[in-house]
Amino acid sequence: MPGPEPSREARRSAGFAAFTVGAAGRLLHTATLLTAEPPDANPAARRLLRLALARTYADWHRLRDDDPYDHARRCLADRFATGLWLRHGVPLRARPPAHGPLAALPPRQRLILVLRLYEGVPADQTAALLGLPLDRVHTLCERAVTAVLHPEPAPVPRGARPRAATP
Repeated sequence: MPGPEPSREARRSAGFAAFTVGAAGRLLHTATLLTAEPPDANPAARRLLRLALARTYADWHRLRDDDPYDHARRCLADRFATGLWLRHGVPLRARPPAHGPLAALPPRQRLILVLRLYEGVPADQTAALLGLPLDRVHTLCERAVTAVLHPEPAPVPRGARPRAATP
């Protein structure tokens, strides 16, 4: 005689736990890129990830044949885009300074660049996710790529002499 069948809630929890083990690392890296925090000190990214995973768990029973990673990524992007993760998140004074080449980008450009280039989300899906026209997504992505590949030089402080180039 077989043992008792696991409850629906137990199956849901086990399925979500398995998903989290496989996807949390990449999603945390995505969140860290979005928040432009150092990888070893990323409290805002961790909060953003927790909120996205909580929403994914709440919607888990409705996902059925949908890709849970795609759902979690959409939640992550939506939370970042709307700034909901900031409202009751990590206090500004406790956050490490912005880090890396994406730190200079405005949040929307950073979001589009991460979705398009790191996550590989097509432009039309990015536009639909963010509620932007496709042309705008292309423009913002191009600006972000240009800013990352060709950063503006740091301003010279007043009264300081620029260094002469050495031959």
